[in-house]
Amino acid sequence: MNNIALVIILLTVVTALAEITDKIKIPYPILLVLAGMLIGFVPGLPPVALQPDIVFLIFLPPILYAAAWTTSWPDFKKAKRPITLLAIGCVIFTTCAVAAVAHYFIPGFSWAESFVLGAIISPPDAVAAAAATKGLGLPKRVITILEGESLVNDATGLIAYRYAVAAVVTGTFSLSTAGVQFFYVAIGGIIFGLVLGFVFKWIHKITPDNPTTDTTLTFLVPFIAYLGAEEFHMSGVLAVVAAGLYLSWNSSEVFSQRTRLQANGTWDTVIFILNGIIFILIGLQLPGILNEIDNASIGKLLGYGAIVSLAVIVGRIIWVYPGAYVPRWLFKSIREKEPDTNVRLVTIIAWSGMRGVVSLAAALALPLTLSNNQPFENRSLIIFLTFCVIFSTLVIQGLSLRPLIKWLGIKQDDRELHEEHEARLKIAAAVIERIEEEFSLSLSDEVLNQIKTKYEIRIQRLQKDPSTRRLNEEQINEFHRIQHELLLMERKKIFAMRNQGSISDEALRKIEYELDLEEARLMLDKR
Repeated sequence: MNNIALVIILLTVVTALAEITDKIKIPYPILLVLAGMLIGFVPGLPPVALQPDIVFLIFLPPILYAAAWTTSWPDFKKAKRPITLLAIGCVIFTTCAVAAVAHYFIPGFSWAESFVLGAIISPPDAVAAAAATKGLGLPKRVITILEGESLVNDATGLIAYRYAVAAVVTGTFSLSTAGVQFFYVAIGGIIFGLVLGFVFKWIHKITPDNPTTDTTLTFLVPFIAYLGAEEFHMSGVLAVVAAGLYLSWNSSEVFSQRTRLQANGTWDTVIFILNGIIFILIGLQLPGILNEIDNASIGKLLGYGAIVSLAVIVGRIIWVYPGAYVPRWLFKSIREKEPDTNVRLVTIIAWSGMRGVVSLAAALALPLTLSNNQPFENRSLIIFLTFCVIFSTLVIQGLSLRPLIKWLGIKQDDRELHEEHEARLKIAAAVIERIEEEFSLSLSDEVLNQIKTKYEIRIQRLQKDPSTRRLNEEQINEFHRIQHELLLMERKKIFAMRNQGSISDEALRKIEYELDLEEARLMLDKR
């Protein structure tokens, strides 16, 4: 009962804070972490422990799958070089940089423990990256690189983490063995995810069109991909990402319009809940983390946290600028295939390295003892330093990202909007041409005009040259205003009929669903 009450309270807080972030334009992960910290210090409140298994098995698969689903595979493929440099190269570089700083600046930190800390905090978080950059008007390629990096880098970080922990626990490490296993884990995870994606695509094709079961199947994919890959000692993270990218690319082929509408709405709600709960849980961990640390002043601990956080932020900056320019200087093929690198956009990528729940879960999952039954001496300090890095990167980088974008004068690339506009115009023109070719002789003028009117209005709305329009902008706006008023009148009428008992609730819901679709179409036409 206590757990159920806790979940309800957290959902209430998450929803209320999300409403606030929409108004004050602060990324909601930042506000949720701060709120969690404040709630955690409320006197008399029982401790709330974040179980690593819950994060890796319940939260991580659907969150990664949703992020992969909304990532464009063609854009991901075009940006594969910078994504790979960040997701693999930058993670390994940051791991080594943090390990060196921790070993030399924090007393009592062995090299093995330092590499564990580096592996834990090296990968930026997928959710934090998406939330921090949402609505900032960044060019599409920058968003693709950041989101693509955050999809893949968890695998790199977790693999490095696995071998670093093994080195601490057993006292042995083989670089050649780790390298071979890294390729097996990574490539095996990708292949497993693609095969699973193909299987689920086939299942969707042979089963009847049912939005409810189809939506349920989409929720099964990330969990089966993650658990199945991990069972064979492959990367569950990469399996989830590969399956998500594959099925997203084929979604138009296997899903009906009803399934897409239902699945998108359901996933939006579920991911909002998962993201909200996980970030507020991060904040709630601070009191418990502080209670586990003995024999150290809070000032000294914060100093260590600042040093490691600075190493994480500076290490990414040091990697990103050479990674963006050196390959272009060395290889002509890269200069020919990829667009020119804008230093302002490189700066944004260098500054967008927020850490999140995967890092904290990995820290909390550290074993309590070594293979010789000796305690893992710096375990509590590693967890505290991880929290410091998450807090520093989320708050400092997350809050400063919007002012930095404004100061650099970065504006959204309108190429995508232009492509969308041209596509809508071409589709409407093609439909009218087809109507005139196929139906002009078989239909009466009255019916033909009724069919063509909607597309003609849409074309006139899309045409930027006023001289080519039969209706001016004011007349088109008036047309849409009247349509909106008529829809509102229809809604009032069906509500009145339901209240009078003339129609059932079931009939109301069906008619209301049709009006919702029509109004959504009207809103799209007005854009």
